[in-house]
Amino acid sequence: MTTFPSDSEVAAVRAFNRFYTRKLGALDQHLLDSPFSLAEARVLYELAHRDAVSAKEIGLLLGIDAGYLSRIVQSFDENGLISRTPLPSDRRQQQLGLTAKGRQAYARLDRSSQKEIAAMLAPLAPAVRERLVGAMSTIATALEPRQPDRSPILLRSHRPGDIGWIISRHGAVYAEEYGWDISFEALVAEIGAQFIKRYDPAREHCWIAELAGEPVGSIFLVKGSDDVGKLRLLLVEKKARGLGVGRALTEQCIRFAREKNYKTVELWTQSILTAARDIYARAGFRKVAEEPHASFGVQLMGETWRLDL
Repeated sequence: MTTFPSDSEVAAVRAFNRFYTRKLGALDQHLLDSPFSLAEARVLYELAHRDAVSAKEIGLLLGIDAGYLSRIVQSFDENGLISRTPLPSDRRQQQLGLTAKGRQAYARLDRSSQKEIAAMLAPLAPAVRERLVGAMSTIATALEPRQPDRSPILLRSHRPGDIGWIISRHGAVYAEEYGWDISFEALVAEIGAQFIKRYDPAREHCWIAELAGEPVGSIFLVKGSDDVGKLRLLLVEKKARGLGVGRALTEQCIRFAREKNYKTVELWTQSILTAARDIYARAGFRKVAEEPHASFGVQLMGETWRLDL
């Protein structure tokens, strides 16, 4: 039976909304000293974390007026941030995706947001931060309960042929989505070859994620030292994103590291790989270093992340 909220309950939620938007600077014309408004930043976020999405779907998801969204999309297109292709099922609708330039723009915005929130939380005692984050989780779960995963995911050990698949898919995916050149595929091939030659099953492992019998993801845990395990080559295919594949692979990697008595798990990633960074952060990793570098034909911000077990 539905019960209507009291005026005081409505007033409390409205007061919290006013406080929170002011605290996060959401009312500023440009978010985090970027060239983007809050609405533009939210559209960038959805494009960075979704694949094969139409403008109509983004509008429905974010509740943005169609005309306003059209102007945002047009601006992104003119600035080279997005690609637009007709949907095969309805050529009147366009499928949107971020270009390499668009992913770089989002990565800069994401780094600024990360630093801003970290600075806001830093003065709080650990117990206070824990209560704050828990309260936020309670709000999100109450207003939008999580849906169960749509499809079962199978994680299995690697078999002959899997390392070749990992090399091939890394080369193709990163060239298509980020504009990286073939030197990245060469690096992955070197990592794969070293894993095969020096494989220590007592302390190392590779997992393949399967969906309906088809490989859709991969991850490695390799020995860095007696105490340090290295997480490497996390990959999730477009068709499997949003199903929890990356999270499942990462959690399996951490469980294995604990079982083998590693004290720390480390990984090297790039600031532009926002979806992967989200997975690492949720698993408890923290960024401990960053350094700009020119690799794979592009300028990147390399990051080292660490999880103490």
